[in-house]
Amino acid sequence: MPRKSINLSAKPTIDRNISSQSEDFVAEESIDRFSPIITSVSPEPPTTDRLIHILVVETDPVSQSGLVICLNRFPDLQISAQAETTAAGLRILSDDRGDTSEIDVMLLGLPVYHAESQLSGIDFCRTVKATYPDLPILLLADPTDPDLQIAVQIGIEGCCARGSSILDLVGCLRQVAAGQNSWDSSTIQYFSPPSQFGNSLAQNLRASSLQQIESALATLTADLNSRQISPLEQLILTGRRRELNAARWLIKRLFSAPQPPNFGSIEPPNPPVNSSASQPLATTQPSAITAKQVQAEIFDRIAAKLQFNLDNLTSTPLETDILRLEKKRELFYLILRQIEGLLDELRFSQVRIDQLPAKEEVIWQDLWASVTIEFFGRYYTPIGKDRQTEIIPTLLQDRAIVQTEILAKIPQKIELLNHLLFQQPLQIDYTAYAIGTQLAQDRAGELLENLAICLANAVIQPLLNHFGDLDSIKHGFYDRRLLSSREIERFRNDLSWRYRIDRYFSQPQAIFDSQYRLFILTNYGIEQIRIYAPRPEELAQLAGIPLAVTLALETRDAIAPRLKSATALIGTGIVYLLTEIIGRGIGLIGRGIIKGIGNIWQETNRSRKE
Repeated sequence: MPRKSINLSAKPTIDRNISSQSEDFVAEESIDRFSPIITSVSPEPPTTDRLIHILVVETDPVSQSGLVICLNRFPDLQISAQAETTAAGLRILSDDRGDTSEIDVMLLGLPVYHAESQLSGIDFCRTVKATYPDLPILLLADPTDPDLQIAVQIGIEGCCARGSSILDLVGCLRQVAAGQNSWDSSTIQYFSPPSQFGNSLAQNLRASSLQQIESALATLTADLNSRQISPLEQLILTGRRRELNAARWLIKRLFSAPQPPNFGSIEPPNPPVNSSASQPLATTQPSAITAKQVQAEIFDRIAAKLQFNLDNLTSTPLETDILRLEKKRELFYLILRQIEGLLDELRFSQVRIDQLPAKEEVIWQDLWASVTIEFFGRYYTPIGKDRQTEIIPTLLQDRAIVQTEILAKIPQKIELLNHLLFQQPLQIDYTAYAIGTQLAQDRAGELLENLAICLANAVIQPLLNHFGDLDSIKHGFYDRRLLSSREIERFRNDLSWRYRIDRYFSQPQAIFDSQYRLFILTNYGIEQIRIYAPRPEELAQLAGIPLAVTLALETRDAIAPRLKSATALIGTGIVYLLTEIIGRGIGLIGRGIIKGIGNIWQETNRSRKE
């Protein structure tokens, strides 16, 4: 049977807004559904010379938006149609009206959150395979999903594990479009039947529990999306869905399928480090890990954190605090994609390590400008009371201010680029750690998170300076608690005072303490940490009030211990004087008075008796 054609007379547009349903995700649903890797040039040549048309069926709007944005960046891929339900996917496949264009691959995300009137993921695959047997299907799913075993049996061509980079997904799409199968070995290993009764019982319990949870999740999702409910009911249903997501994550971890040991991948232990050496030794890089793999792992870990709370838990006000949660999350996702695209572009341009310092200012300004343009839209024109103006030209006029106040103060940017591009070791507490080591990955992740947060602040700062109180901006981007003009002005004043305090007090103190203060992402929100880093050049360049602050700190450090010792000695003497001398004297006087009163009382009683 020839492959089915669909109507593509009107290409669907890409929604730039990311749904607030991403608040309900849990840790096990990482950025697998929205991998941030974006490249301007395909890392490997396509397997076919023609354009690959893709139908994306993804019931999660956040995942669908991310997939569309990511895949459309590759020149040989085109998202020809997209659907949020299996029913919509079938309607697209059966549409014969108007001009047609052939669909080469269908990308289906599992699990499918469906209402009772829609098909489940596997039933949808069966229907598609029965009607359009020549249409290849690539699944995007958790390797532990029990439906994958059925998918193999019904002839699905491939599966890409959630959590893989976008480059891996693109490779799978190209293989499937070329008529090849693309099943990863890490996915196939879960299909081997358990050899013991206990394992079989555990797997049956796992499958039954997951099926019940998926059914309950589908019902809750349908209730949240299909009918009008009160805010209280919405909060209750959202809480229940989060509990079910957490329960599903626990079941998948507690009753995970056993993995066969891989004896061929065992590496010899690392040689012991000579602790008596006078110079710190750099930890050797594991030979099996490449720089691209380390980069993808770091970005995936950071992007997974974006699914949790993004509230500012520090005492320092940030520009992004004014944004709604979904807009804040969208901005961070966009920054991650742009940074990874920047890294790929620098690799493709073959920039040398000695050229980075000279290009540093231009690199970060161009990155800030590209994020600003894509976040707001190049031709975005908000409507005001007495004006309509394109905001991008106005925002980009603040390039010098943003560079001086924010971009130039982001710590260790060049060190991060050298580490990810040229595999240079990271210096952590005067010790060099090679790329691929755990400490190096943790520090690179912290530097990257701080870079993303500072870039997000740099994007919002010009908006607050020029269009902060514009109604269309407020209702499109701001948190509903900060919509009034009074709250906005209070917020801007807090930011102004933060810059003054940072410039005159916080930054000089951090330089004098040989520290950098980094903003990082946690499961609870944005927090601040301090890392050790010698800063003698910056300390020598301090002048004016910042220099006076460091001198005051030095004077306090010199005087405070002696003053504390003297105060303690004087306090001890005063306590001794009050307790041992004056106190005892007062006690003796009081005892004499009481004794005299007692004697007088006894004499009075004796005289009465006589």
